[in-house]
Parts: sequence; C-alpha cells; structure tokens
Amino acid sequence: MRLTLAEPSYLKESISIISDLVNEARFKITPNAIELVAMDPANVAMVVFKLLSSCFTEYDVKKDTEIAINLSNLKQVLRRASPRDMLTLELDDDNRLKIQLESATTRTFNLPIIELEEKDQKVPDLKFPVTIKTSSSILNEAVADVDVVGESVAFIAEPKKFTLHAEGDLNQAKIEIREDETTKVSTSSDEKVKSKYSIEYLKKMINGSKLSDDVVIQFSKDYPLKLEYRAIDKVMLSFILAPRVEND
Repeated sequence: MRLTLAEPSYLKESISIISDLVNEARFKITPNAIELVAMDPANVAMVVFKLLSSCFTEYDVKKDTEIAINLSNLKQVLRRASPRDMLTLELDDDNRLKIQLESATTRTFNLPIIELEEKDQKVPDLKFPVTIKTSSSILNEAVADVDVVGESVAFIAEPKKFTLHAEGDLNQAKIEIREDETTKVSTSSDEKVKSKYSIEYLKKMINGSKLSDDVVIQFSKDYPLKLEYRAIDKVMLSFILAPRVEND
C-alpha cells in the first residue's frame, strides 16, 4: 500500500483528537478509506473515524489491510507535518509503518506495528428520536460554559429548543439554544427528552470542530449520545458517549 496526502491536516487533527480518548487502535485500510472503530479504556466512549480515499493525491491499496498502532507515537510524528508537506504512508519490508514528510527536505519515520488483544469493535445500531444540527462553535461555547459549574451536563431537547443544564454544589448553568438558520432541532416527541453526560469526555470530543464547522448531535432519554463531524468527501469523525444515569 502507498497513500499520499497533499493536505496532512485532516489526518493530523483527527489522530490528535482520537489519541485523547484512545491509546492504541487498529486501522482498517480498504480501497475506499482508512477506517477506525475504537473504545476508550474505560468503555465509556467510542470513536468512529473514516478518512476517504478522495482526500488523497495517491491511494494505492490492493486489498484490505489492518494495522494496529500506538496513537500517541503516531500523533508525535504527525505533529512534525507542516501544511506544506506531502505526507506518504507505506508498510515497509519489516512490517513497520513508514511515514514520509516531503517539502524542501525529506523526513522519514518508522513506527512499529503492534499486536492488539482486543477483538474488532462493532458500531452499535442506535435509534435516536432527537437530532440537532448546529455550528461546532455554538456547542463548544455551551460545553465551556457548563464546565465552569459541574462534572456532568443534562442535554434537553424540546420542539424548536435545545438546552444544556449543569449543577454544582451551589452553582447552576443553563444554556438555551433556540432554532434559527444555524440550529435545527428535530424531535419525534412533543415531550422534553433529557439525558446526562460527562463534561470531561465532551471536552475531548468537541475538538472535532477542528474538522468541521457543523456538528450533528443525537440522543435519547438516559441513552448514549452521538456527535458527528463531517467534511464532505474527505473525513468523518463521530463519537458515542454512554449516559450518566443518576441513582435517585
């Protein structure tokens, strides 16, 4: 296999975001895309990533290939890529991942392929009564606001309105996002739909805003949350986060 990217930023940013949640992961390289599905070590969050072949200037993959990599090592190498670099990925004869960065100089890095014990992760088939499309920056600001107050945040959807609500020992924060040209709230119920999630995890996931100006938010009552960031014909990064169910 030989893959060349003229714009390394999509791969670089994606790996930087994913490595905040996952230490080691298995990439599946198919004739159409580089794909990854991984759980964080605490089994609270899942990451689903797809970098499409249309992103690459050269994409030569004869057959499906799987490689497992330490993501913090990969992130360190990709951090050395500048926007001017051509980035090429290959498997060398010693079964290592060869990463070449080429501009005025040619720099070559080799990373070991690792063995992963865990089985392939399957993306769960989730059904959501609530879908909210909004700008990434609106969600980022709202999460930054609730982070001041508590450790968990309630997502509340009702027709034409999406609210984030957090409580600390004495503090409270409430952010109301009303439907407009930027924000669309689609819910199959006239009732309020409410679920709680960890702010610590959300802070890592909303970095997906580096890939897309928009985010799709889906959830249900006491049910996993899905955040999806997409750049058409280039990259898709989504997260699934388990709910925080309170015991009354």
